[in-house]
Amino acid sequence: MIRFENVSVTYADADAPTLRDMNLTVPEGELVLLVGPSGVGKSTLLGAVSGLVPHFTGGTLTGRVTVAGRDTRTHKPRELADVVGTVGQDPLAHFVTDTVEDELAYGMESLGLAPGVMRRRVEETLDLLGLAELRDRPIATLSGGQRQRVAIGSVLTPHPKVLVLDEPTSALDPAAAEDVLAVLQRLVHDLGTTVLMAEHRLERVVQYADQVLLLPEGSMGPPTDIMAVSPVCPPVVQLGRLAGWSPLPLTVRDARRRASGLREALAETPPGLLPGPRAFPAHPARPAIEDRRPGSGAPSPGKGRGGGMSLFRRRPPRTATAPAVHLVAVDALGVRRGRVEALRHVDLQVDPGETVALMGRNGAGKSTLLASLVGMVTPTSGAVLVGGRVPHRTDPRDLVRQVGLVPQEPRDLLYADTVAAECAAADTDAGARPGTCRDLVSELLPGVADDTHPRDLSEGQRLALALAVVLTGRPPLLLLDEPTRGLDYAAKARLVTHLRTLAAEGHAIVLATHDVELAAELAHRVVILAGGEVVADGPTAEVVVSSPAFSPQVAKILAPQPWLTVEQVAPHLTEGL
Repeated sequence: MIRFENVSVTYADADAPTLRDMNLTVPEGELVLLVGPSGVGKSTLLGAVSGLVPHFTGGTLTGRVTVAGRDTRTHKPRELADVVGTVGQDPLAHFVTDTVEDELAYGMESLGLAPGVMRRRVEETLDLLGLAELRDRPIATLSGGQRQRVAIGSVLTPHPKVLVLDEPTSALDPAAAEDVLAVLQRLVHDLGTTVLMAEHRLERVVQYADQVLLLPEGSMGPPTDIMAVSPVCPPVVQLGRLAGWSPLPLTVRDARRRASGLREALAETPPGLLPGPRAFPAHPARPAIEDRRPGSGAPSPGKGRGGGMSLFRRRPPRTATAPAVHLVAVDALGVRRGRVEALRHVDLQVDPGETVALMGRNGAGKSTLLASLVGMVTPTSGAVLVGGRVPHRTDPRDLVRQVGLVPQEPRDLLYADTVAAECAAADTDAGARPGTCRDLVSELLPGVADDTHPRDLSEGQRLALALAVVLTGRPPLLLLDEPTRGLDYAAKARLVTHLRTLAAEGHAIVLATHDVELAAELAHRVVILAGGEVVADGPTAEVVVSSPAFSPQVAKILAPQPWLTVEQVAPHLTEGL
């Protein structure tokens, strides 16, 4: 179905080819996962399949790429549209209509399909991807994850023979990601669709792959074989390597079956000696985990592990003690956006040095809450204070010294023509030492050239640049919206190290994320939102272990032991476990 013959791709002004002498054959009905560090050419390889490289991106392609017998050098993307469906890293760049239903139908209209066929396929796709309630919504009002589902749906409706997907689950909550991957697997198994997918969150996707292609080496083979040698691998594989399991497990289920001896050995480690994010004292008015939903007047009857509190608990009455001074104080916040009540009765307090992860399904209100903290949204009800100031009433030139936001779309922060110019402007704006921002870019993601235009960066590289721009100002409050989209494991580890340092120095960090592994590594607290309300708020270990949807892989494998990350377990692994 797909064949690469001695393919090399070199972009203008590049010192070396992005892809070099690539030879590859993908048969019909296979799901092939592309893995490798950021910037090794995964997006370029996918673009060569769809014809976007070089017809749209420019550069020079040598060798030959054929898809269903069509040479992509002589067939432009529009001439491959009936064969190849493509979803890039940026869903916003994908849309051509205004509403969800129109977007799902557009590709079929372009191919001239009959109205009856289009109607049936739109309904099927709405149901498959959980979009039925959004069918009439303007795309501009959707959350990042909802947009990503719409983008995926729009390429499913024409029923292409080949799907090319670049980071398709990066903005999806865990449940939505599983739904999308289950749909893709069904298309592969039942319809013989060929899927090429690049994805950094391997813990979500590797078990679905028939073959894994490792870049830049270009080696392809079964997932277990490639994961044994890959420099990037999910936590379940990292744990398997440390424990000496062979073959390596790819799923939590496989790992749990082998981990009984490991669980027994780790059970002897006192919980108080567990490593990880430093403990942060609970706020006086908030128990460890509480039910924040209206109507939850009675405690849940169930008990958590070891007789502790269950996930949902009623908040106790406030005491008459003097109120604590918080860096962030949100009280009964309500926000309405058009017809949508985005936030309802939200309470949140964040102290200096504290890292809080906001989690919840797509559209739960996480990004809206961050926007409220930076003054981009005016509350409908309730109150918001950041450093004693009301954000939406504070001059942005003053507020920027108090709070910095890295949005889901990093390009919203980038306006210069080169990486060097962006960094120089960030240093000037922050009053920082010249070179501060550039050092941060190099720390987070080495190898980004000074003269590169930000639009030519990969999504992960663009995110690293935006992060560096905001981090240069070292604001007391740092807000991050999906900060690991497009980042490989090594880049994410460097980001975690930097954020831990900031927190230790007294900076408060609030991040909205679907990356459960990031929350486990970094957050002192996890706040779960649903339908615009806070439904759980407590220490990370207690909240995520109690929630199957938001548990990291290690927590699932070693439950009921309260371990969250491979980093925590590694020092306690010895031969014979």
